[in-house]
Amino acid sequence: MDALPEFKVLNPATLDEVMAARAAHPDSKPLGGGTDLVVNIRRGIVAPPVLIDMTRVAGLHAIKADANSIEIGASVTLTQLAEHPVAIEHYPVLAQAAGLIAGPTHRNMGTVGGNLCLDTRCIFYNQSEWWRDANNHCLKTTGSMCHVAPKSRGVCFATFSGDLAPALLTLGAEIDIAGPNGRRTMPLEKLYIGFARLRGDEAAASAAQARQDIPVTETQGDGKFFLSLRPGEIVTTVRANNTPGLRSGYDKIRIRKSIEYPVAGVAVALKREGDRLASLRVAFTGTNPRPVLLDGTAALTGGGLDERVFKGLDALVRDQIMPMKTTFTPGHYRRRVAGVLARRLLTRLFEG
Repeated sequence: MDALPEFKVLNPATLDEVMAARAAHPDSKPLGGGTDLVVNIRRGIVAPPVLIDMTRVAGLHAIKADANSIEIGASVTLTQLAEHPVAIEHYPVLAQAAGLIAGPTHRNMGTVGGNLCLDTRCIFYNQSEWWRDANNHCLKTTGSMCHVAPKSRGVCFATFSGDLAPALLTLGAEIDIAGPNGRRTMPLEKLYIGFARLRGDEAAASAAQARQDIPVTETQGDGKFFLSLRPGEIVTTVRANNTPGLRSGYDKIRIRKSIEYPVAGVAVALKREGDRLASLRVAFTGTNPRPVLLDGTAALTGGGLDERVFKGLDALVRDQIMPMKTTFTPGHYRRRVAGVLARRLLTRLFEG
């Protein structure tokens, strides 16, 4: 194990102190539980000179929840969310997603804000320094090529693997952000700007040929630039409203069940009215450079849960889930698993 580089830890008590610390140290990183960031520091992936401990900031540890809405502070731990009785009863997709992240000790330390802003991953990025050096480094670090898609012409395909984002996307969540220019609120979906997907003929021809001619902006990025946060900004709160009669859940598959990031994870939220599927939202993680809220699921509603729905869902997954090899499992396997998980969870929730 490599020795950690030197860094300074600041312990602000208020958001104003956090903003002052961020302004004084532009190269600093906010620190939640450290379950991902500290690992990346140890591997030499990042070396921030200053860490700002967010866990002591007042007002970021609360869960305010009832049958109508839920509001979660960024420093709430994953264990607290997974075990919260109101979340379990009224927002099961959130409680289940939180409870399936890593292992118990990770959940005791990891935070909601950290999981929402989890660094993207791939087999060429999340390795030791000597391994990356031997493989000529990747675009996301100091290299000039994405080894996942060498013909991508400057697009990074590292994958987003946070579990809470897809769960919250199915609930239409929004987030509060604090920064040097004040505070703002936006839909959670707009936080993620990673290259979304390959469409139609482009995907069928060759995933590796995809390119991004648009410069990185607040709405268009890739696996390297995957969050729309402006310099110095942090996520402080996430909230969502409940929908009467909504059924929701989360499931995922991983290589080592106790600790591994998902090969694919799926969140489903639906309403059933009699024998009719009245509404449907499906979101994925572990597959693309952003969490994917499937487009087109509204067209699958209005009738029963039949083969038309399953075939339509499979088609949406094929179109919107990338077949890229960013883990040790083949990309086409991950896309197939994502579709199977979605069908299985949809069936379980509908039959209820």
